[in-house]
Amino acid sequence: VAIARALIRNPRLIMLDEATSALDSASEAIVQEAIDNLTSSVHGDKPTTIVIAHRLSTIRKADKIIVISEGRVVENGTHDELISKRGVYYDLHEKGQQ
Repeated sequence: VAIARALIRNPRLIMLDEATSALDSASEAIVQEAIDNLTSSVHGDKPTTIVIAHRLSTIRKADKIIVISEGRVVENGTHDELISKRGVYYDLHEKGQQ
């Protein structure tokens, strides 16, 4: 409901902090698809969306992923770029696959 209320206001910036963390995988996929659809074009303009997440499936499609470790930016790029770097993001991704 909070996400829907925010989008009605035609925001230029949307911040989602662990928006799907309390959901099971099936519900997360449904909510994530709805968020993707709603944020892709709000009243003709695509808002900047900042997503804070520990579950990597939430951010996989992001234009840019910023990895923060111990308060510092350690990597940034797309999902594919970060996987190919085999750094912190890759390690997190591999742990999540187990």
